[in-house]
Amino acid sequence: MPVNAPIRVVQWATGSIGRYALRSVLSRPGLQLAGVLVYDPDKIGKDAGELVGLPPTGITCTDDVDRILALDADCVLHMPLPAFYFGTDQTSDVETICALLASGKNVITTTGFVYPKSYGPGVVERVETACAAGGSTLHGTGINPGFMSDFLPLALTGLSDRVDHIYVRESSDFRGHPSRQVVVDLVGFTRSAKDYTAAVRPYRMFQRSLFAESVQLVADALDVRLDEVEESDDFELATREFEIAAGTVREGTVCASRWVFSGLVRGRPFMTIEVVYKADAARVPRWPDPGFVLHIEGVPHMTLSVDEVSHGPAAAAAHAINAVPAVCAAPPGIRTLLDLPFATGRGRVRLR
Repeated sequence: MPVNAPIRVVQWATGSIGRYALRSVLSRPGLQLAGVLVYDPDKIGKDAGELVGLPPTGITCTDDVDRILALDADCVLHMPLPAFYFGTDQTSDVETICALLASGKNVITTTGFVYPKSYGPGVVERVETACAAGGSTLHGTGINPGFMSDFLPLALTGLSDRVDHIYVRESSDFRGHPSRQVVVDLVGFTRSAKDYTAAVRPYRMFQRSLFAESVQLVADALDVRLDEVEESDDFELATREFEIAAGTVREGTVCASRWVFSGLVRGRPFMTIEVVYKADAARVPRWPDPGFVLHIEGVPHMTLSVDEVSHGPAAAAAHAINAVPAVCAAPPGIRTLLDLPFATGRGRVRLR
């Protein structure tokens, strides 16, 4: 890539996170949109700018994967719903990512892969082979899992003389989240208890694999050998009907869920991640209020709280985009947060 040439970026999927990413790519100096892949038939053929309320770009949206693979581009922002939503397992995501990598494009994905080692040597070998073929790099990001549940805990342990236990809690309010695909189909709100219990089985496997990545990354970074990652989950039913952006939560349907993931060493937790999802935090008193809490028990004891992330999808998109320059400059292969420079909001400061 010529010196000072813009980084050519493909936006893969334009859901709640992808739209924020697309808008940011179009507005950031140093980035140039090369293509957009969409899943919604109504978006095919539309100008990319039209999807996010910006002027025409001359780039039309496509569902043609081969067309995307053939593009001259430096990086793909891979942000689809997880593969299991479409009735397939994670193998489908691995195949797509490997095809992109082998075509010579760096990939930043929000579908996991924060620590691919946790999926086993087979996945790592496939990805590394694709990276070698294309001279490309894979980096997984996220907010939680990712960043809140791995980067911040590791950063805080830099102040530790002894670490006994790491606890991370995320509590999220989905009241304003507009996507039924995420809120209803994925998370399971508005479903009956029976339907939720049946639908949550593949989601449970997905959740466990994602959060196990963060736990395993932190453990390996701190030279801790885990015996297993244990998972438990529970849900809450609405006591009255109420409206959220994604639809109606009726009395007796699922309105909240709680997940706990624990990395165990000789039966004792080394790291625990508690995840709470609420359809409307104001109407679901059970479990903690929205926000992030990080607690490290040891010497010294430390507690860090982030009371608000006003829009999770926007944060997840920014986290990925802020990593683009470093990922494109990195040597080929899998690169986790342990391998890359600290991504910041450089160039995004607005003084009033």
